[in-house]
Amino acid sequence: MELKLEGLGDWRRTHTCGELTQTHVGQQVTLMGWVHRTRDHGGVLFIDVRDRYGMTQLVFHPESGGAELLAQAAFLGNEYVFAVRGAVNARPADAVNAALATGAIELDVRELKVLSASAPLPFQVNEEYNVAGEDLRLKYRYLDLRRPELSSVLALRHKAAMTARAYLSSQSFLEIETPMLVKQTPEGARDYVVPSRVHNGKFYALPQSPQLYKQTLMISGLDRYFQLARCLRDEDLRADRQPEHTQIDIEMSFVSEDDVFATVEGLFRSMWKDCLGVELPATFERITYDDAMRTYGSDKPDLRFGLTLIDVTTICAQSPRNVVANGAKAPGGIAVAIRIPGGAEISGTQLRKYEDVVKAAGAGGLTFFKIQAADREKQQVIFPGALVDEFLAATGAQDGDAVVFTNGPWERTCKALGVLRTQLGQGELEKKGLLNATPDKQEWRFLWVRQFPLFEYNDEAKRWEPKHHMFTMPNPEHLDMLETDPGKVYAQLYDVVLNGNELGSGSIRIHRPDIQERVMKVTGLTHEQAHEKFGFLLEAYQYASPPHGGIGIGLDRIIMLMAGRDSIRDVIAFPKTASATSLMDGCPSAIEDASVKELGLRIV
Repeated sequence: MELKLEGLGDWRRTHTCGELTQTHVGQQVTLMGWVHRTRDHGGVLFIDVRDRYGMTQLVFHPESGGAELLAQAAFLGNEYVFAVRGAVNARPADAVNAALATGAIELDVRELKVLSASAPLPFQVNEEYNVAGEDLRLKYRYLDLRRPELSSVLALRHKAAMTARAYLSSQSFLEIETPMLVKQTPEGARDYVVPSRVHNGKFYALPQSPQLYKQTLMISGLDRYFQLARCLRDEDLRADRQPEHTQIDIEMSFVSEDDVFATVEGLFRSMWKDCLGVELPATFERITYDDAMRTYGSDKPDLRFGLTLIDVTTICAQSPRNVVANGAKAPGGIAVAIRIPGGAEISGTQLRKYEDVVKAAGAGGLTFFKIQAADREKQQVIFPGALVDEFLAATGAQDGDAVVFTNGPWERTCKALGVLRTQLGQGELEKKGLLNATPDKQEWRFLWVRQFPLFEYNDEAKRWEPKHHMFTMPNPEHLDMLETDPGKVYAQLYDVVLNGNELGSGSIRIHRPDIQERVMKVTGLTHEQAHEKFGFLLEAYQYASPPHGGIGIGLDRIIMLMAGRDSIRDVIAFPKTASATSLMDGCPSAIEDASVKELGLRIV
């Protein structure tokens, strides 16, 4: 017998492969899907048929379907597409698969159509363990997406997007599309640019965000806007970053921070309840940027574990050891410590590796104590007399603990120790049996981090740059310091954070052209340069802008956390690699010489 491929003809599927239960027993049904797995039990053939809804076990009995049907089914290889008709039977009690939605039934097949045959597979789609390497899976992404593990993530993404749309629409927001071909403006990352055929030598940019357009919509009187916006940035990639991503973009007029917070909290409560069945708190915790850095060493702290930073500046400044005292005594200096419960069990070699971590993060070094009698002499050298007892009391250290500490400029020092805190809390200490467990991926600790500095100083360029972007309203009490002391200007900036991940960033915007030009001037833009780059927004301000604010929330990152995935590539249908290439379709690629000529380009 030869394999015969057929068309659907008048066949139509009556049910999906995840639908049949005991309520369907006795019914005649038609299923269609892919061969997931085949098992030959000595003349009786079992095949699991799979579609995106689930799996159903088929059974081919020679006495019910006939020998010819059984022989035809034997030709089916993995990932062949086929259709079957048959009767739904209850499985024997000892054969029920409780882990499968359809595990109480099986389909006794009476008719079969083979619709499409598969070439030999580059990797096994039905392999639950020892999954192929990521590069191979990305090259054959269409096969990778057949895996229920990934197809279910895309279904979750769809549900989350629909929930977001429904919630925001219920709050009187309008979904409005903004352009994909825009004017190039400096927004932090590099732009992707598109050459114009009609205007040789000129280029469009692809939007890093809809920032200027959504503010223009507020000036237009469209006071509540949202969009599931595509954003493109030519920047260095990592596991949670892609050159193109999707943002739940929100802007509102006549609002304060509290109004934006309430909208986002309501949005997240709706998404988590609809998609995960989880009830989130009515409001999220709030903390200022300065307090987040001084307490956790991060502006996106993970609150699922302790290991908070302890300020020991006053004590360290009294140490006779210059390496400990000098950074704490310097203007703007700080000394911070972390107590590691049970850390005396950690080897000295490992503790010295922790020093490499904080040095790589920008700190000058790391000192550590094991709280045990053998270390008392070392402690006395650094903190003589009663000073050591004062230090241990400040850190709350007990026998059997370890304490690590460093000192230097406050922001850089806190950030460096925060990197170590995150590493310790997110698995390092659990491996050593010093914490009960790695933080639960299903524990949802949301946080608002607010009141960021408006500017940060670029030592290489010797100029002030916006910490987020230059359209953020400074705190009213700091306006007088814009020109005289930009480093002390804080702004109505906020991030929403979940389990150590920044989900979104936003602000109350500048709505007055005079303040906007002052902020731009601090960054080095002249009046002429400001109007050249942002002219349409500055001109629109002249016609009276309402006070407004908003936020951009990363949908990809939300789905990654909801699905318990470690890489954002797992939640995007066709992602790029870490080098911004697509292994499946081979982009980026060269273009034809005729196109180069038509666009007025010259390839160097």
